[in-house]
Amino acid sequence: MQLKTETTPLCRQTGGVSTTIQMVYKRHFFLFLCAFAFSCSWALAQQNFTLVIDPGHGGRDPGALGSISQEKKINLAVALKLGKLIEAQHPDVKVLYTRKGDTYPSLFDRAELANKNHANLFISIHANATASRSTAGTETFVFGLSKSKSNLDVAMRENSVILLEDDYTTRYEGFDPTSVESYIMFEFMQNKYMERSVEFAAAVQNQFVTHCRRQSRGVKESELIVLHRSACPGVLVELGFISNPEEERYMVSEKGQNALAQALSNAFNAYKHDYDKRSNVADARPADTLDETSGRPVFKVQFTTSREKLKTNDRKLKGIRNVEYFMEGGIYKYTAGNTSDYDKIQQVKKDVQSRFPDAFVVAFLGDRKISVAEAQKLLKKQ
Repeated sequence: MQLKTETTPLCRQTGGVSTTIQMVYKRHFFLFLCAFAFSCSWALAQQNFTLVIDPGHGGRDPGALGSISQEKKINLAVALKLGKLIEAQHPDVKVLYTRKGDTYPSLFDRAELANKNHANLFISIHANATASRSTAGTETFVFGLSKSKSNLDVAMRENSVILLEDDYTTRYEGFDPTSVESYIMFEFMQNKYMERSVEFAAAVQNQFVTHCRRQSRGVKESELIVLHRSACPGVLVELGFISNPEEERYMVSEKGQNALAQALSNAFNAYKHDYDKRSNVADARPADTLDETSGRPVFKVQFTTSREKLKTNDRKLKGIRNVEYFMEGGIYKYTAGNTSDYDKIQQVKKDVQSRFPDAFVVAFLGDRKISVAEAQKLLKKQ
């Protein structure tokens, strides 16, 4: 398709002056289009990340019952704590809840909330249960075909809440959560969000182990309707077994709920960091690690680490100039300085060591961490 340009009345003149006016007009119009296109792309990049947090069960559906608690109450308490943590650390994240009180939204409504708001991530929070009082551990489910009977049992239990809805056969297109045959249809459905869902699920399980010191039962696949109907990456988290007395006490306690919420928040921090990186959204770390034209490595001084993302006004960071961070093994690692001059970075290290005696030099080539020796070798060749 060809674009046609018309001369405006202002330019319908003769001689050199009219030619100049046309050139200036076209140039400014071109610059306007470029600026408009840039502003549109920037606006898209800065759009809020939408997170939907789904406290499982609620209202007339208590979920699994423990000796001293109900699953629906645990789910809601952890969900609300998680939302507050994320809102405090990520102003660009829009946090939505499928419920904020003791109500029962249907599985259809939960997924519909995510879809209507074009959610980027869906987290459904639950507590597990089994006939054995000794079974323990956390597990995180993504949508997929069950690989074992125990996974299918979880799907049947979590999906069975649709039986509380009067029109479930219509809403869920004849799906029967109690029939094994109904799950066969999932075999023909693909989940394009599987990779991202598994990434987040793995981060969640890792945090449950490292932050909460809980036993991990791993990342699993199951035919969960609430995940199937949500058009975004999503997980269903089982915080522990309410049927296990020790785990029930932990999940009911303020300390346990805070720890579980923090673990989920830590996993979200890592996921959001990777999301921003893939989306080219500005992060706290300046994008000048690599000089794109020369490919020069840079040196930095690593001085502290944290399991959680530090706020810019954190006392640990006060007085340190050019602070950046990178993630490694799920840990936030903070650095000072950013230079290809090895002598200069040594001076930065000396200054930083007055507060952080164990500070040391690290090197990067782009976003890839390399050894200091390799960086020095590359610089000698340039």
